[in-house]
Amino acid sequence: MSRDVDRREFLTLAGTAAGAATLAGCSGGNETATETSGGSTPMDTGTPEEELPEPETREEHLQRTNRLVHDDAPWIFLNRQYSVYGKSADVEWEARRDERIDGYAIEPTGSKSSVMITQSKMDTGLDPHDHRETTTDNIVTQAYEGLLERDREGKVVNQLATGYERLEAGQVQFELRSGVSFHSGDSLTKEDVAFSINRIVDPEAGDLESSQSDQLAGVTGAEPADGDSAVIVNSDGINPVVFALFATYCDIVNKSWIESNDAAYINSNMEGTGPFMLDTYEQDVRVVFESYDDYYMDAAPADQLTIQSAGEPSTRVNQLLNDETDIIVNVPPQNISQIQSADNASISAVPSTRIIYNAMIYNREPFDSVEFRQAMNYAIDLESMVSNVLGSFGDQTGQPTLEGFTGYNPDLDPYPYDPDEAERLVEASGYAGAEIELHTPSGRYLKDLEISQAVVSYLDELENVSASVKQRDFGKLVDELLDGELETSPAFYLIGWGNAAFDASQTIIPLLTSDGALTSYRNDRVDELMDQAQSMGGES
Repeated sequence: MSRDVDRREFLTLAGTAAGAATLAGCSGGNETATETSGGSTPMDTGTPEEELPEPETREEHLQRTNRLVHDDAPWIFLNRQYSVYGKSADVEWEARRDERIDGYAIEPTGSKSSVMITQSKMDTGLDPHDHRETTTDNIVTQAYEGLLERDREGKVVNQLATGYERLEAGQVQFELRSGVSFHSGDSLTKEDVAFSINRIVDPEAGDLESSQSDQLAGVTGAEPADGDSAVIVNSDGINPVVFALFATYCDIVNKSWIESNDAAYINSNMEGTGPFMLDTYEQDVRVVFESYDDYYMDAAPADQLTIQSAGEPSTRVNQLLNDETDIIVNVPPQNISQIQSADNASISAVPSTRIIYNAMIYNREPFDSVEFRQAMNYAIDLESMVSNVLGSFGDQTGQPTLEGFTGYNPDLDPYPYDPDEAERLVEASGYAGAEIELHTPSGRYLKDLEISQAVVSYLDELENVSASVKQRDFGKLVDELLDGELETSPAFYLIGWGNAAFDASQTIIPLLTSDGALTSYRNDRVDELMDQAQSMGGES
């Protein structure tokens, strides 16, 4: 059983360990990478995988999967993003690694009683179970809460639950906090909690096919427990990361409110248990919250919280320096010293749990060749990009799992910069003369457009490849990735993914398994290893 942690105590700890809410995706394809690569083989990284002994522990399975993916190169591996925020001198607040901005943790100073946040994009709707973007998550989590949270060391702590335990391999139980009410005044019940879980994992529950189902990977449903206020959650197998998942995912909703309203109403109104309740919703403009007087903990420090957006980083910086906002996201490296030297603002930065990468859809030419995908990695001077484009506010990557996560493989290095090898592999792939186009958002991630431009510049320097950038509206790009059809997605795109569970599975499953939410890849051995890993113990 876990100990109960007061939300105020949690806020003194929170800040460095929770993973980011994730983006949105499409489901996988129909062939293995090796079947579509024209007989190509992974680059030489030592003993072939098939000659290695079978992994035994769950972590060894995850590390082996990272090795396979590194070698097979379904991505151009780019960087670990840093979360770099600007904050006004009128508030006290420190950045979290999970990219969430918790309004309850922002303390206005002096006579100030309101807080303004400016992020890069607004929400795609207020239904807490019908989105996959951090920008939307930052908005809905002001009013909605989950069963669990994390402290700043990454340990799971309680929120709407007061305790939790594993009853058996496929079953866990959450004890619920008493005295909690929704903003309408309705009391929180175990039926609300079970309904919220089922609405995500069961398309028949709540009249919603939730895009968040993989965020509760392995969970098959929930039911109110007999007697006391508790909920039993069922999983397919042991589900080694079940508590880690509930520490970030699954906001709790009012069952009767959801069932009484249509999708349009749910996406423009809010009925949560959190410290803020919705006051005004102007779609694509701003969301205004008021402090919820009957919150079960202390009232929020700010009486009013407003979230707005500005796509251009320079606009956000100017708003901060002109005292028009209190917190801004994704401060560009070139503006950091400007903010640090200002009397009315400062920087709050922390390494995040988000990886930035270029997906290459495995069954689309020329990316159906392993050699071509490897060539794309050899063509990039990643060390120079991190230093010069990101101002060293990033770390190079060579696998989907970040250092410090369960399953990270310490034996894998980023691909070295070797344009001669890149050109050789392009020739070997049979795709010499290929023309490729990289689709990228602008302003969603730190220096995303500039990263894409640098990638394309390196690729275009190859004698046998031509590359260009296509700048995309983030929302429209996400819509294409959400439609479940690889054929309608761009074959080559930049995107980011945050991992809330600090576990390799929560990046690999959605992004690199056959049925993953945002997969661009299929490899039967990867699927096999991940299935085996998820049937083992070893919960963090």
